[in-house]
Formats: sequence, structure tokens, C-alpha cells
Amino acid sequence: MIKIFTIIKEHRHFGKQILKLSKTELIKQYKGAAIGPFWALIKPSFTLFVYWFAFTVGIKNLGIVDIAIPGGGTLHFNRFIFMLTGFVPWWFVSESITHGAKCIRQNRQFVTKVKFPVSTILTYTSLARLYIHFLLTAIMMLILGIYDFFFGTQFISFYALQYFILCPLMFFFFLALTWSTAPMCAFSKDLESMITSIMSGIFWLTGVIYSSYDLPPTNMQKTLEFIMLINPINFFVNAYRKAFLYHEPFWRSHVADPTGLGINWELIIFIVEFLLIFYFGVRKYNSLRKTLPDVL
Repeated sequence: MIKIFTIIKEHRHFGKQILKLSKTELIKQYKGAAIGPFWALIKPSFTLFVYWFAFTVGIKNLGIVDIAIPGGGTLHFNRFIFMLTGFVPWWFVSESITHGAKCIRQNRQFVTKVKFPVSTILTYTSLARLYIHFLLTAIMMLILGIYDFFFGTQFISFYALQYFILCPLMFFFFLALTWSTAPMCAFSKDLESMITSIMSGIFWLTGVIYSSYDLPPTNMQKTLEFIMLINPINFFVNAYRKAFLYHEPFWRSHVADPTGLGINWELIIFIVEFLLIFYFGVRKYNSLRKTLPDVL
């Protein structure tokens, strides 16, 4: 774990540069567009609208989502609200992974021509995605507040404060992931393309538009439940719904313990994955960072 201090050391005295470059990253991405960075909001909003339209209008009788809760009982949610609370964390994760994987290659001038710590490139790229996440979260909160006011629902509660734990946790989890993916993608553009392709498929293996806790009984039900359980993106999607919809702690498990010992496998698996991602991220970054200038 001593190697983590290399990354921390690289961030010293670069705080202002990181903040400035994170803003520049957004401006650069939408350079030439009339409304500039606002496209970063329009794109996810339109994508969410398409999925909502498909599952409420195109496929009939899917306007309501029923969620079985531990201890008995069922919660009922409007499909749009249910998808919204899962889509907000998904968009951040998807953008962080895809943009993070290619950020070193796209900013090679900082590696080859300027003496600039490579790990800070990963940080300001992820930070740029976080700004968009803040705006999407604000829009989500506004929509939930409007529903509370006009329809008498109670989406906004004390449990929503868990956002201030979940958001930083999600940010650092997928930042640590880029410590592995970004240096490797600098060596192989094929890996970058593979990550982008895989993310399209992972969307359907993450409970964004349906509940991963209530999969229909099929021959593959146990396999799908296991895939959902080890999917860290799915953990955050469910955690956001627990905070904003289910009104319960995000660490509360909805997954039955087959051992009968009352073990919270959902939380344990996430903690193990976090530690592994962090460990391998630090090792991979430190093993590749010195050879990056030659490769690029």
C-alpha cells in the first residue's frame, strides 16, 4: 500500500490545475456547439426519455414497478421515477469508465511534452463527469420534489442524505478503476474499444430499467441473480433507490442469504470488490506510468 503515496504525492500542489482542467475538459468536449456543455444534460435526458417511452408506451402495462421489500410488503413506483433514480448513477458510472479509459491517450501532450503527473489526468477527467452528475442529481431531486408536492408522495426524506456518502464512494471506486484501465488503454486501443462495447451490454445487466431484486423465475434466474450481485454498478443503482425511493439504509440487503447465517453478501461482495479494484489499480498504475511517455 506504500505505492498509493505515489499517487497522493502526484496530486500535491496541483489542486488548482485539476479544477481548471476539469472545467476545460467539459468545454473541450462540446467545443463548437451552440449551447456548449449543456449537451451533457440533453444527451442523458433524451436517452432516459427514450427508455421511458419504450417501457411505458411501446410495451403496455409496464407503467408501474412493484418492489417486494424484506420482511414482507410491496412498494409501487411510477416507471419514470424508478428509472430516473437508477439512471442518474448509471450515467455517471458509464461516462466515467468510457472517458476514463481513453483519457491518457486523448491528453498525451501532458505525458509527452509537459511535466504533468499522469494520475491527475485521471482525476480531472472523472471530476468533469462528476459536475454533470451533480446537475443530473439536482434535476432528479427537483422532479421528486414536484411529485411530492402534486401527488402527495414522500420521495424526499432523511434517507436522501445518504447521497453524500454514496456520491464520493462511487467517485473514488471508479476513479480507482481508471488507474488500471487508462494506462492499459494507452498501450492498446483495442482494449479501449472493447470497454466501450462492453458498457453497452452491461447496461442490460444492471437494474436501471428494472429491479434486480425481482427477476422473473426462469432457468437462468440463479445465474442472473449472481451476475447482478457481483456487478458493482448495480450496487450503486440499488443504493440510490434505497436512499431516494425505498427509505432505508443503502447497506440493507434485499438478497436472501443461502447459508441461513444472516450474512449481508451484497455489502461484503462490494467491499471486497472495492479493495481489489483499489489494490490492482494502484499496482497497475505504478507499473506502467514510467513507460507511458515512450508508448505515446
